[in-house]
Amino acid sequence: MAPQGIAEAALSGLRDELAGEAIAPGDAGYGEARAVFNSMIERRPAVIVQCQSQADVARAIRFGRENDLEIAVRGGGHSVAGMALSDGGIVIDLRRMHEVSVDPASRAARVGGGATMSHLDRAAQPFDLATTGGRVSTTGVGGFTLGGGSGWLERKFGLACDNLIAVELVTADGSVVHASEDENPDLFWALHGGGGNFGVATSITLQLHGLAEFSMMLLLFPPALGAETTRAYRDFIDSAPDEVGGGVIYLTGPPEDFVPEDMVGKLACAVLVTYAGPEQAARKVAAPLLGLGHRAELIAQLPYADLQCMLDDPPGLRNYWSAEYLETFPDEAVGAFCARADDMIVPSASQHVLFPLGGALARGPSQYPVPWRASPWVVHPFGLWDDAEDDERGKQWVRDVRADVKPWSTGAVYLNFIGNEGGDRVVAGFGTGNYERLTEVKRRYDPDNVFHLNHNIKPE
Repeated sequence: MAPQGIAEAALSGLRDELAGEAIAPGDAGYGEARAVFNSMIERRPAVIVQCQSQADVARAIRFGRENDLEIAVRGGGHSVAGMALSDGGIVIDLRRMHEVSVDPASRAARVGGGATMSHLDRAAQPFDLATTGGRVSTTGVGGFTLGGGSGWLERKFGLACDNLIAVELVTADGSVVHASEDENPDLFWALHGGGGNFGVATSITLQLHGLAEFSMMLLLFPPALGAETTRAYRDFIDSAPDEVGGGVIYLTGPPEDFVPEDMVGKLACAVLVTYAGPEQAARKVAAPLLGLGHRAELIAQLPYADLQCMLDDPPGLRNYWSAEYLETFPDEAVGAFCARADDMIVPSASQHVLFPLGGALARGPSQYPVPWRASPWVVHPFGLWDDAEDDERGKQWVRDVRADVKPWSTGAVYLNFIGNEGGDRVVAGFGTGNYERLTEVKRRYDPDNVFHLNHNIKPE
């Protein structure tokens, strides 16, 4: 039976024209198809189109517009605000379009719009190649890259969008547009941070880099040593080479063999060091951190793709995230950051994170709408928990973290790190002058704001 508002004949005709599948309420698999990473999100689309091809995407857009359905676009990953679903609307689900083709000669990868970082990382690994990806393997490559793309390798290789070569986009009228430095350059500029505002990215092409060896260190400290450890990490990063990434992460001690029994299920302060090189070199560079008195360690040389999978966040939890990008990180800010860790929900999958920026990220192209690239630090409260009764507590913790470090904030923000925090935060994510230019591009490619379930750039 067709959902309310869609004629049975229209739905039947849509199904006949698709290489993929259209799933409506009552169909087998509907519940699974509408489930998203953030279990706080509970929406019931009228139809979910699981696209198999670019033609399917164009047909789904036209169907949505012909039937006056709100259009949501679902890539491969998370969308903490639940923007991949529309109540009573149509979902253009790209997850079947996850092919990755690697050209080792040109060091480039063509990536389907529904691919995750795991698809890209595993395809590039046999050639000892990689590019900046999300910090877990389940991140969707398309949304991640077009939103800017911050990850472990950014200090070495720049942001994901800095490595963007080309994008193939289906626009609001169902036509296909190519964007690169030489073709539709204004659109190409806008896709460096502007996200899904301009159409559905069915494929993107990314520059890859040589990465034959990769190492990581995870050091666990009792929370009483958190402030001392965080100050030491801050000072270490000031002179660390671009090969170093990582962060300070307050978390729940995991039930792993390397973790002492008395730390399992308890708050811990972790220092993660990622290193684009061999373990021996990583140990030498990170020597100042190895003498701080950690109680547990996991140190290994391993494929980059394997590290990405090790850190995957479990799906089906309740999520609330935010971020503040900092101009400086003095001792007072360190104290504020560390003190707020006590208010985390523990045990849970929540993480209270400090990431360093700098390196190739800071030196990267300044013309794109990613004003946060100049910040040396970002504080990222990353809330994940099981019980709906903890919702208000978890959200308040995230808000309190932001308030604590606000005195040192630049005001800019990476929009992939936050949910729906209002129009002012959207403008802050692009930069004021950039926002006006983005509005002009939006008017050209999506004047009716068909693609508005995102960190939205209004065309008017």
